Amino acid sequence: MYYLEETHILIFLLQVFILLLFARGLGELFRKLDQPALIGELLAGVLLGPTIFGRFFPGLFGIVFPPDVIQRNMLETIAWLGVLFMLLQTGFEIDFSVAWRHRGKALTIAFAGIIIPLIISFVPSYFLPDKYLMQPDRRILFALFLATVMTISAMPVAARILHDLNLLKTEMGFLIISALAVNDIIGWVIFSIVIGSFMKSTVNLPSIFTILIVSVGFAFFALTLGKKVSTMCLDKLKKFKMGEPATSLTFAVLMGLLFGSITQKIGIHALFGFFIAGIVIGEAKNMSEETRQIISQMVYSIFVPIFFANIGIKMDFIANFNLFLILFVLIIGAAGRYIGAMIGVSLSEIPFLNRNLISLAHVPGGMMEIVIGLVALNSGLISEELFEAIVFSGVFSTIIIAPVMKNIMARRRIIRLTKYISSDSVLNDLKAANREEAIKELCATVSGRLPGSLRNKCIAAAAISRENDFGTALGEGIAVPHIHLAGLRHPILMVGCSRNGIDWNAPDGQLVKYIFFVLSPEGAHDIHVQILSTIAKAMMKVQNKLEMDNSKDDSQLYDSLKKIFSTTIQMKT
Repeated sequence: MYYLEETHILIFLLQVFILLLFARGLGELFRKLDQPALIGELLAGVLLGPTIFGRFFPGLFGIVFPPDVIQRNMLETIAWLGVLFMLLQTGFEIDFSVAWRHRGKALTIAFAGIIIPLIISFVPSYFLPDKYLMQPDRRILFALFLATVMTISAMPVAARILHDLNLLKTEMGFLIISALAVNDIIGWVIFSIVIGSFMKSTVNLPSIFTILIVSVGFAFFALTLGKKVSTMCLDKLKKFKMGEPATSLTFAVLMGLLFGSITQKIGIHALFGFFIAGIVIGEAKNMSEETRQIISQMVYSIFVPIFFANIGIKMDFIANFNLFLILFVLIIGAAGRYIGAMIGVSLSEIPFLNRNLISLAHVPGGMMEIVIGLVALNSGLISEELFEAIVFSGVFSTIIIAPVMKNIMARRRIIRLTKYISSDSVLNDLKAANREEAIKELCATVSGRLPGSLRNKCIAAAAISRENDFGTALGEGIAVPHIHLAGLRHPILMVGCSRNGIDWNAPDGQLVKYIFFVLSPEGAHDIHVQILSTIAKAMMKVQNKLEMDNSKDDSQLYDSLKKIFSTTIQMKT
């Protein structure tokens, strides 16, 4: 029996300390620069790895990161835990059942965003010279893999950009995330087929068909039966009144380990199992948004930084730099994802003004590209040169999109919220005890302002249904429930303050005090997006919240809101 020596443990602890310190530090620095933390985490590995540290201080590098196999495997193990948990958490963000219920536009965009980029990327990848292939005789599998890498969009990156633009809780944000959710699932199925086929000594149509059936079958049963079982288990655990979020976290990890073991055993990579487990658990409505956020913070503050930093430790990015491959993956991948999404939104008859924004949200590659690339690298499907090109492509496509989308939003027309609010649609002291009652109470204030054809409609019921599908709590005590209504002539804004706070299942766990309920005409997506974005922008200022808190009655709250909204205009910058 072999036991770890004390030196192994000492060096391991030192490695984790250094990687986590640098990765988190640089990650937060890039976050403050409005860039994804992923860039800083990768940069930490590049600085500490053979690219910089090992090149200029080889002796010291050999002490901190020795080539000893046991030592490397210890760090590699915790790094792989990072990527497995990252896929689990990524699955949390996908509400596939909601996406399926609204499948019209979302599925059109998703399928166009998969099929078209695959075709665009497969052809040039197939004709790459032999020197870029590890096994030229398996060219079709190689081209299919590379096309898959250049097709999958980075949903976490898109979600972060939409959040920063105050668009995540809008109908357009919901549509983008739904389309990307389907994109992710299809992309991972294709990737599982490619890797499963590559690991076999002989590849034929029956074996590919078998992997396809197994992958789709496992996903189907997991998302149907597995979803019901996980929801039932969480309900049972809550009846025992066990500590939260520890119980939900343990259950999520166990589900990931179980699904990962199953998919690894049946010839599909464990990453796919963790991803599906995340979707199954994420679909459980009895897991609070606060618990999801705690799990997410644990994964992204510890495991993910170590994983991405460890990539830089293993590779010399200067020695493997190939400008042709970098531009090849970046340009073809970004162009294919954009064109595919643009064709999808055009077929979905989405308003012209929003088409470019939705298409751009599909461009970032980011972490999913890198994770898939690393699996292929470890499997011997691609070279280190090509993996480095995939890393650079993911980073560059992520960096350039956020500023472009912000510029597009800044060019939209000026919105003045004072046009859509009236003194009779403001409640300074809501009596509601929950979000359903709050929505009904606010709806009652505008019944006289609605057209006759709408007065008898269940507006509150529609808003509550939409809320259950896709919550609108932004955090920091703010919620923005909203719906579109056919027959409505112009937007209507209702505002209410709950002095005691209402449990709105907010991501930060805080009670909601400020509720902005927006009714918009059917099809008025542009102005609807602008209204929600302007509200979010106004409520970012602490002074505006204090202004609302200090209001004594409905009249004072109305005057405060007019003042707030007149100074917070969606400006053209």
